Amino acid sequence: MSLKIGDWTSGSGQVFVIAEIAQAHDGSLGQAMAYIEAVAKTGADAIKFQTHIAKEESVIDEPWRIKFSYEDDRRYDYWQRMEFTPEQWVMLKKKADESGLVFLSSAFSNKAVDLLEKIGMPAWKVGSGETQTFPLLEHMASTGKPILLSSGMSKWSELDETAAFLREQQADFGLFQCTSAYPAPIERVGLNVIDMMKERYGCPVGLSDHSGTTTPSLTAAARGGEMIEVHAVFSKDCFGPDTSSSLTIDEMTTMVRQIREMEVMLQNPVDKDAQAEDYKEMRRIFQKYVVAGADLAEGTVLSKSDFRYKKTGAGLLAKHVEQLVGKTLMTARTEDEPIRLEDVS
Repeated sequence: MSLKIGDWTSGSGQVFVIAEIAQAHDGSLGQAMAYIEAVAKTGADAIKFQTHIAKEESVIDEPWRIKFSYEDDRRYDYWQRMEFTPEQWVMLKKKADESGLVFLSSAFSNKAVDLLEKIGMPAWKVGSGETQTFPLLEHMASTGKPILLSSGMSKWSELDETAAFLREQQADFGLFQCTSAYPAPIERVGLNVIDMMKERYGCPVGLSDHSGTTTPSLTAAARGGEMIEVHAVFSKDCFGPDTSSSLTIDEMTTMVRQIREMEVMLQNPVDKDAQAEDYKEMRRIFQKYVVAGADLAEGTVLSKSDFRYKKTGAGLLAKHVEQLVGKTLMTARTEDEPIRLEDVS
């Protein structure tokens, strides 16, 4: 199964890097715009928000995962405050397009899918809590666009059901290994699951990371993960529920650069023998050769104690010294003067 999102195609050797903003903007359109500008400078491929429509996805008394908000009594109120108008979503999409970023947003209701479909979102990102919401997945699949699913809360049996359902819908999909802890401890990242998912589902696989460090994403990319998603925030001091699980913009810039460097290395295998030939002159200068360890008279029967090994740039390589042992020196040699095969009998 192959995916195409914007200019990225799975299997191309390029890692698709998504900067997840989620609710880091705290309901401010200006902050959301600022994040688009900042992420564009990191070199990431895509920026992702979350499209919440409280009335369509929540009940009034939806429980808090963590009661973090100073101004929202209910989680429902928080989702309402995070809502942008359809016109504002158009503005955000336009800003991302102009900044060279693929615009993505997780849709948590059919109405959110319809809103985002109207503005031309190229793929669907599904949060870990929605992988079993088949009516939502069916609505996404009906658009014919690829679906990217995080798997943080899913059992293998549930992922099997979801994969089978998406295949029935003839939807192309990709999976993210994900640990739904905020922040996720390094020992629970589960990079082994990436390989297992590839083999089990035959689809593009990546890592959606909540560790707040660059290490899991870099390691996942080096292991063949094709997609990386990480939360991004201006500062670790910013307000929000995901701050401790996020990379700063500077950290993301470094991570993306390192992933791109890794891609170059992986796409350019080295022929070790050919490389050594490129360094022929350097080898001549840096290798060590056999020289006289002291002044040696003509007729000296040579032993290893008569030799030293130094960088002369010419002569008999040190590895061939045994060819001189026991031979008779035909011409006197001063200390540090090279001794060659032609100098002995």
